[in-house]
Amino acid sequence: MEQIHNQEKEQFKKLFKQENIDHFEERFNVLKVFLQTESHLTAVELTQLLNEKGYKLKTDFVRETLKLMCCFGFARKHRFNNGYMRYEHRHLGRHHDHMICTKCKNIVEFQNERLENLQREIAAAYGFHMLQHKMEIYGICSGCLKDRIQLMSLAMSKQGERVIIKDFAGGAGVRMRLLTMGLRIGDEIDVITNLCEGQLAVAVDCKRYVLGRGLAQKILVQPSEAK
Repeated sequence: MEQIHNQEKEQFKKLFKQENIDHFEERFNVLKVFLQTESHLTAVELTQLLNEKGYKLKTDFVRETLKLMCCFGFARKHRFNNGYMRYEHRHLGRHHDHMICTKCKNIVEFQNERLENLQREIAAAYGFHMLQHKMEIYGICSGCLKDRIQLMSLAMSKQGERVIIKDFAGGAGVRMRLLTMGLRIGDEIDVITNLCEGQLAVAVDCKRYVLGRGLAQKILVQPSEAK
């Protein structure tokens, strides 16, 4: 990896000087610190790292440098789950995809050659010439899953999660209402939307339901991984 980073630095020097980019030394410092971390950084986070190392640069300057680094192929940008713009290294000839934990926001990089080959095969089967692609898998990481309450209300479930109904709270009236709707203990529920306020949209056996948050709190569920 150190050899790759040294190559990146030399190419950076060549291209930025060739294109007469101003403030070269300051921009080179941005690259050096950027290459020292494997994290997916926002411009603000990278500015903080630079300041910690004694490089007093403004966030707007760092953001502008990151945009130049993207244009010249030294970095790539992502907006995971509609969050902040984040930047990562773009090493030539190397591709990876991402898994993002929706709870702790941790981002895991992974490579799988079988998956890459399958994507190329699928594209070819449709007569499609693939130029580039990305995969982002959203879920709950193993660490967060261990710390999670195993029995919780449906209102606490994550969008995109599959859970199992284990019990109903709130008495016979609530139980009868849910049974009348067609929801029963043991049903597996796909959480379609849950924005942590207002109604939830869920599905059971390809049938959609819209539940108020109060009613969703009466449905006790367990993540399907824990069954």
